[in-house]
This record gives sequence, structure tokens and C-alpha cells, in this order.
Amino acid sequence: MSAAVVFEPNGKFELPNTHRRLIAYTIYVGLVALAFGVTNGLAQALNYAHIDIFKYYPGMRTYYQGLTAHGVFNAIIFTFAFANGFVSLALSRALNRPLSTALLHAAFWSLAVGTVLTAGSIFSGKSSVLYTFYAPLQAHWTFYLGLALVVISTWITSVNLFVSLHRWRKEHPGERVPLMAFMAVVTYIFWDISSLGVGTEDVFLLLPWSLGLLPGAAPMLSRTLFWYTGHPIVYYWLLPVYISWYTMIPRQVGGALFSDAIARIAFLLFLCILPVGMHHQYVDPELSHGIKFVTAVLTFALFMPSLLTAFSVMYALEIGGRRAGGRGLLGWFFKLPWSDPSVTAQILAMLTFLPGGITGLMNASYNMNLEIHNTSFVPGHFHLTVGSAVALSIMGICYWLVPFLEGKRLWGRKLAIAQAYFYFVGVLIFARGLISGGLAGMPRRTAISLIPYAEPAGWRLAGILTGIGGALMFIGGALFFVVMAMTVLFGEKQTVADIPFAETIEEPLREGWQPSLDRLAYWTALSLLLVVVMYGPFLATHLPPKFVAQPFQAF
Repeated sequence: MSAAVVFEPNGKFELPNTHRRLIAYTIYVGLVALAFGVTNGLAQALNYAHIDIFKYYPGMRTYYQGLTAHGVFNAIIFTFAFANGFVSLALSRALNRPLSTALLHAAFWSLAVGTVLTAGSIFSGKSSVLYTFYAPLQAHWTFYLGLALVVISTWITSVNLFVSLHRWRKEHPGERVPLMAFMAVVTYIFWDISSLGVGTEDVFLLLPWSLGLLPGAAPMLSRTLFWYTGHPIVYYWLLPVYISWYTMIPRQVGGALFSDAIARIAFLLFLCILPVGMHHQYVDPELSHGIKFVTAVLTFALFMPSLLTAFSVMYALEIGGRRAGGRGLLGWFFKLPWSDPSVTAQILAMLTFLPGGITGLMNASYNMNLEIHNTSFVPGHFHLTVGSAVALSIMGICYWLVPFLEGKRLWGRKLAIAQAYFYFVGVLIFARGLISGGLAGMPRRTAISLIPYAEPAGWRLAGILTGIGGALMFIGGALFFVVMAMTVLFGEKQTVADIPFAETIEEPLREGWQPSLDRLAYWTALSLLLVVVMYGPFLATHLPPKFVAQPFQAF
């Protein structure tokens, strides 16, 4: 069956040089943050193996300061910066039109200034509140202001995307929105709705509280607003990676996407099934059992778009492998272009996402959650998702993205492939240790290297595996930064190639029910309606806020 091009703009794609530099600088802010986060991550992993190296880290005084740096730099600064840059590039390419230069500048500087403020507050030792920064733990006011600016950078980016799509639609009446552009815009609609919780918490509760403008904190309201964003944020990390898996990887492996409609439906399901953050609050007493039950159902429903993605992407890979001569049930898998570090890293990331998704379902189960809540099982799970499916995929994307932005050839392709395997093997060992330890009751967010009591059965081996796996992940991360730095500084000049752009077997239709998928206003309204239904009853009983808790700084 011949493949039809999803959308191929006429003429060569020309990214304005100013845009190229701003997108590159935005992504580099994220990579610098990742470097700090990975460095502190090594200390976190060795902690479980009873090796305390925090005292050797410049600026890191305690375990919890390092844990805050690891979480904030990796889960917020790195992911937000990459999404801002990569998704902007994807939409500009899909529509074959430049974005607003002024908005690109504004998003970059908001991100950069916010990152500096946040990092400074963490390194000063005044903001060891961890990634989950809700009351009554209190950070320095610059921490909250910095994170607010980082979030604002994503809102500015979303305005840029929406304005560009609006102008494209005026110039192309009646045409379907290109798939890559559709995914880019849905990602930021999803995030704009998701970020309302943490944005409200940060600006209206935590920032004035840290400045002494409020008499106290409202812990339950703060916690719920945080988790309203805190779980959907996982998909804000993941959806930019899905853009690559759906619309780029098929071209890179010589395959084709099976169905344009299925890809759009998967993204719309993520958008509509958005309010699932309360499954992080199963043990909170102020939430009714009915709300917790509905949250569990919605969380399990989120597995459906993940299954659609698994089917679509794996089928695209199989098409590529069979076109390359693969035979038999699994012969196609070994015919994929494993000599391409971008492909290798992303396929290995997909493999880690399989156990990551399964352990996510275990977290979503009310009864199972009571067993593993606040144990090391939880970071074991999310290092298979954001720590690998997202992070390793982004590394793989950077293996073509940075050369594209710099106009240079990737330095050290074999080293880049080795990097992906180091990280892949490391994260499997690391997660195995944390998950088995969690099932044995080993706690998360605990300086285990400093505990004065004998470890319970099952903790010792789990800790050793965590330390070994974390060390391998650190080696993989270090190799990635070597490849990136050498490419930027010493890579050979080359003609800038176009970004990968996938083909699809079933192209988008202009008649029937499929065009309704592009009516994003209706899907956005449906998502907002579900948010009101889920969170309205809670807010009705917690507004106005009850400022009862005083600031607490333990670390």
C-alpha cells in the first residue's frame, strides 16, 4: 500500500535565523538544568546504597536540598524549556510559517530569568521544599517568583502557537490542520488548563505567603491545587515526545504512520481526561470516597490513549523494519536503523515506557496505592516514565535537533549509541531496585544513608541495585552532554537538512466526522467542563481559603 504524505508544504522550509537561535537557546537552558539535575540525581541514587556524597557537592548542604535541585531542574526547568523550543519548531515546520519573534523573545527571557531566580533560591539553601512545593513547607519568595516566570514562559509560547495557527487557518480555509501542528496546539491547550492549579497556588497563595502578606497557609487547598497540575504535568512532559514518536520517528525508520485520525483521537483523549490529579490524594481525609472513585476511573481511562499510541507507533516501526527486509514475527525489529543514535535512544525509551505504564496503573489503583504510597515504588515508576521515556527520548531527539539548529554534523555517533544503552540498562536496574524496595516498605524522600537503625529485610539489595543503576544512568547522562558539547563546539559544518516528517497510510479526510476533530474549541470546552465537575465541589468548601498553618522549614 502506498503511503500518502500527511502534510508537505510547498517549497523548502526556511527557519529564520533569529528564530533558530532563540529556539536553540531555549533548549540549551533546559539542557543546562538537566546537567545539574542529573548530577544531583547520582547522589540521590547512591543514598539508597548507603553512600553519602552530598557533602562533596558545591552548594549542596543537605540531602533535601539536593533532592529539591534534582526534582525542580529535571521535572520543571528541563522539560518546560524543551517543550517551549521543540513544540514551537514543530508547529512552525508543520505550518511552514515563522512564529512571532517578539513572543519568542518574551518566552525565552521569562524562562531564563525564572530559572536563575529558582536556581539561586535552591543553591542558597533557603528553598529545600522538594519538587512538590506545597504548604506548609515554605521556600524563599524568589523560588516562587522564579517558578511563576517559568510557567509564564509556557503561556507566552502557547499564545505564539495559537496566533500562528489562527493566521494559517485564515490563509487556508477548509483545509485540515496538519497533524504535527494539531499535536503542538493540543499539547499547549492541555498545559494551559493543567497549569491553572499550580499557577493559582504559586501566585495567589505561596508567593504572598512567603512575603509575609498572608497570615498563614491553607495546606489542603495548596496541596490540591498543586496536584491538580501535578499529575497532568506528566503528560505535558510526555506529549512533546509523542509528537516525535507519531510524526518523526516513522520517517526516521523508513516507515509510515497508520492513521492520522487515531493520532488525533489519542491527543484529544489526553486533553479531555485531564483532571486526574486527585489520585495522588487517596489518603487525604478531606476528599470524599466518591471523588476518589471517579478519579480512579478517569485515571484508568487515561490508559486508552497510551494503548492507541503504543499500537500506532509500534506499527509504524514494523512498517519501517519490513520495508528494510525484516521477516517473521520479530525480524522487522532487528532491521530498524539501530546505527542512528536518535532512533536507538527513542526506541529504548519506548521499551522502558512499557513497565512504566504498568506500574502507573498500580499507582492509580486505590487499594494498591495504599500499599505503596510514599514508598520508593513511586520514584521507581516515574523514572521509567519521565526519567526514561521522556528524558531518553529527548536525548534521542537532540541527536538530530541540535545538529539541525547548529547546522553541524553530530559528533561521536557511536558514543551517542553507547550512551543510550548505558542509560537504558541503568534505568531498568535503578527502577528494579526502587520498586522492589517500595514493596518492602522502603520510603521515598528519605536520607537512608544517614539512618541510625538496621535496615528491614529487602532494603539492602534494593538499595544496592538503585545505586548501581543510578551510577549507570549518570554515566549515560554524562556521555550525552559530552556528545552535545562537542557537537556545538567542534561539529563539522553541514548543509541544514529538513526535520523528519512522517507519512501516513490513512490521510486526513475533509468530509465526514474527521474534520470535527480539528474543532479544538469544543474539545477544550469539554475538558473545562470535566474540570469544573471534578474540582467544583472541593473548591466550594475551601474558598475562601482558611489560612491556618504557619511556615515550616525543616531542612
